[in-house]
Amino acid sequence: MRIAMLSPIAWRAPPKHYGPWESVTSLLTEGLVSCGHKVTLFATGDSQTSGSLHAVCAQGYEEDPSILPKVWECLHISELFERADQFDIIHNQFDFLPLSYSGLVDTPMLTTIHGFSSPKILPVYKKYNGKTFYVSISDADRASELDYIRTIHHGIDLKQFEFQSEPDDTLLFFGRIHPDKGAKEALEVAKACRKKLILAGIIQDEDYFRQYVEPLLDEQQAVYLGSVGPAQRNQLLGKASALLHLIQFDEPFGLSVIESMACGTPVIAFNRGSMPELIEDGKNGFLVKTKEEAIKAVTRIGEIDRAECRRRVERDFTIDRMTEQYIEVYQQIMNQTQREERKPWGYYRVLADQAGYKAKEIVVMPNERLSLQRHQRRTEHWYILEGQAEVTLGDKTMRLGVGESLDILKKTRHRVANPGTTELRFIELQRGDYFGEDDIERFDDDYGRV
Repeated sequence: MRIAMLSPIAWRAPPKHYGPWESVTSLLTEGLVSCGHKVTLFATGDSQTSGSLHAVCAQGYEEDPSILPKVWECLHISELFERADQFDIIHNQFDFLPLSYSGLVDTPMLTTIHGFSSPKILPVYKKYNGKTFYVSISDADRASELDYIRTIHHGIDLKQFEFQSEPDDTLLFFGRIHPDKGAKEALEVAKACRKKLILAGIIQDEDYFRQYVEPLLDEQQAVYLGSVGPAQRNQLLGKASALLHLIQFDEPFGLSVIESMACGTPVIAFNRGSMPELIEDGKNGFLVKTKEEAIKAVTRIGEIDRAECRRRVERDFTIDRMTEQYIEVYQQIMNQTQREERKPWGYYRVLADQAGYKAKEIVVMPNERLSLQRHQRRTEHWYILEGQAEVTLGDKTMRLGVGESLDILKKTRHRVANPGTTELRFIELQRGDYFGEDDIERFDDDYGRV
């Protein structure tokens, strides 16, 4: 399968430190390549992949202030869509903007919705609902107005996370410093428990950091390390007695949660968003509703089997599991949207192909017609969706318009033509025991196929 993988360009893929969307995009790309698929990763020029890399933006705009995001995002997205016919499927990890290009190409597109930054972006998703395909990253993060082909939880590369059975007596906050992520609440819980708290992550809200985080830092019981890379991340997650994930919003997923559990470290989280899909209360962490409940959970952290935390990730959140599920979705989309090679008269695509019946959507271009033919092993039912059809049935010729239909029995000569100036589009439902091309007996054909 030829797959175009569209990554965001805020950071490189994989990111050096922060960049959850780019991280998932990179992991999936590598998983697909290892399964033998031909993947072209559209990402920043400094990205790394074992597939093919295509880039117009040298590096992420979060790392290079001279890059104007909107300009390079447009160039980046258009670069893929101008090459869309080179791929069997486009996998959009870039949010809503690429959807506006999807109607201009024939290649089917899947969008992984990594979350909704605002309800104001929903109109774009709603416009292309049913025309493209959506995957949600948790059941909790679904918009009721949209249709989804599947929920696929993120997976991680377990080789990057070492299991630690003997942690230190410290707590950890790991995430962006922003009101949503609950750094302030983590500091308050750690102080109430008289536990050392280590904080790591990018500062995404400077005012929040200055007002609520920085005043509580003391380099002894509350330490901020900044953004850390993979090696230090592995050490921090593994050595903590618990991860405090006291989120103030309905989080779509939470990579740090499964990364922590992969190291054996249980998670204490506010019971919001996707948390119940990741954390089994009392088994690999605790789901709490208040800071008081979080404080009590810290005192119970010794009840959690750290090996069980690791097993949970091995069972449900690996890169192999994620890759396998995406391949299944790709195949499902290909089956639903498969378009045959263009015929001289137009094209068709198979809508369903089951034992006993087959359904096609057929498009005949203006002033074109199919061959005069008959079938020995199937009947057909035609239903006109758009345009006008001129139908030959036996020794009769008739016109059919939108909403009209016709039955064609076995061994009956028939032909359809488009006498109009716009496309003729109709559904053909075949019933029988065989639907192969060699059951077409042609008597007259404009393209020399008799």
